[in-house]
Formats: sequence, C-alpha cells, structure tokens
Amino acid sequence: MQKYLLILNDAPYGTERSYNGLRLARSLLKAGDTEVKVFLIGDAAACAKAGQKVPQGYYNIGDMLGMIVRAGGGIGVCGTCIDARGISETDLVKGASRSTMDELTAWTQWSDKVIVF
Repeated sequence: MQKYLLILNDAPYGTERSYNGLRLARSLLKAGDTEVKVFLIGDAAACAKAGQKVPQGYYNIGDMLGMIVRAGGGIGVCGTCIDARGISETDLVKGASRSTMDELTAWTQWSDKVIVF
C-alpha cells in the first residue's frame, strides 16, 4: 500500500493550487491500495473553514475536503496558521483537525511520497 502526504500552502481561492492538490488526493484515494493525508499550512488553512459560500457552478474547497474525509483520507490543519487567521477549531469542516508541526513531521516520516502544492 502506497502512503501519500499532500501539503497545501495556498488559499482556497485565487489560485488553483489547493484545488488541484485536493483533486489529486481524491484521485489517489479512488485508485485504491493507497492511504492519503492532507496537511493545510499557511494560507491553505483557510481551506478547512466550514460554511464556505461560492457562486453557483464554482468548486467548493470545503466540500472537496469532506469528500476526502469520507473516502478515508486524513486532514490536518496547522494550529498556528488557523490562529493567525482568526479561525477556531470549531470553525473547521467536519473531519479536519487542528494539527501541529510535530504531526506534520510524523506524517512526513510515515509517507512514502510527499507532494507539495
């Protein structure tokens, strides 16, 4: 079984890096025989904010994170980064958890491949 860690750095909207990283995470989970963890750091911490409202027909990063969780993926969100952005742990989408640099270190050691967006 292959183990992947995806580290996202960009805000949920404005660029498509986080969007594309989550698309890859979903595709890896669908491929089977894989474990996937996603760590949101820096501006990507805002990806995990629950209740995102986007225009009709536009992708919703919060919903995409939910799909990853339902497919068995793990979502960690940098605690320092959410604090800096005024996001509380209770504001996170279901399945995403406040995390730390220590957990990112452990996930990095756990993974076979680390992919950074």
